[in-house]
Amino acid sequence: MSSSAIKSAVLPVLLIEDEPAVMAYVQACLERNGYEVVCADSGAEGLRLLESGNFQGVVSDMRTPGGVDGGDVYAWLTKHRPELVSRIVFITGDLANEETVATLNKTGAPCVEKPFRVQQFLEVVEKTIGKASE
Repeated sequence: MSSSAIKSAVLPVLLIEDEPAVMAYVQACLERNGYEVVCADSGAEGLRLLESGNFQGVVSDMRTPGGVDGGDVYAWLTKHRPELVSRIVFITGDLANEETVATLNKTGAPCVEKPFRVQQFLEVVEKTIGKASE
């Protein structure tokens, strides 16, 4: 089957999100729109996956437990996986936090504020990471 051969060549999107309900929502949203998704429930777990795997892009919560947040993931990408720096989308419910805003300003990465509508989120993901079918 040629379609499965093509499908296996598609790189997944790495989703870093510590809230199970949000992770399930974002994962379903991406998968329903053709993306493969690999989930990590902390920034540290996300970095472990990034060290060993290839990804089409990264969707990361700004604030994750375990001492590694979205800004740390971005900094790691800058050093170790520069091809992904322009393909990260942050999600946050915390735009009132000055540190979060400073990190977003510094990275210049797009951010979608929670709660968000599926269509709004997908538009940002497609623009930043690329369409699922590419």
